Amino acid sequence: MARPKIIETEDLVAAARSAFLEQGVGVSTAEIARRAGISEGTLFSRFATKEELFGEAIGLSRYGHWRTELLEQVGQGDVRGNLERCGMSYLREAQDLLDALMLVFSRGHAPEHNPLLAKLGDPLAQDTGTLASYLRAEVERGRLRPLDTELTALTITGALSQWLQQGRMSPCSGPAPERDPGRFVRGLFDLLWPGLEPN
Repeated sequence: MARPKIIETEDLVAAARSAFLEQGVGVSTAEIARRAGISEGTLFSRFATKEELFGEAIGLSRYGHWRTELLEQVGQGDVRGNLERCGMSYLREAQDLLDALMLVFSRGHAPEHNPLLAKLGDPLAQDTGTLASYLRAEVERGRLRPLDTELTALTITGALSQWLQQGRMSPCSGPAPERDPGRFVRGLFDLLWPGLEPN
């Protein structure tokens, strides 16, 4: 009897992510196992359910590091610099998650048909809430002028999310225009900073 193939979990997750992105959530576990070069039994010894594998493959557990990094900067360094770094980190992490979120929502919005929705929560609301908390803490320290932190955070996360979405819209013909996330983030804060900086 042949010995079962040993596969690193990250290689199995990569094979699953590729399969989910190419074939959608209906891809069979047999196909995922085939791509990974393992048996379905080996797959299920690592992940109890297809849902668990799907959650890992789309990266839910890897999203949100920028939130922790931003909150650690309260009262530290230059506020505008902190916000620009936050914007860049947000774009990197959210870009990786965007395709996966489209897969999650392709299963529908009813929790009984899509159990990942409960686990997912509302990432945009969580992102906006974290940013609002950071802004509020900096206002309290006098490092930003008094402002509506919820509205400001929603403006920032909305602009960043829209930039990502726009990048997903492919032109029908011709090459896609060059997109520079650094230029976008700097430009966004060039626009917003006069209303944020302390008097």
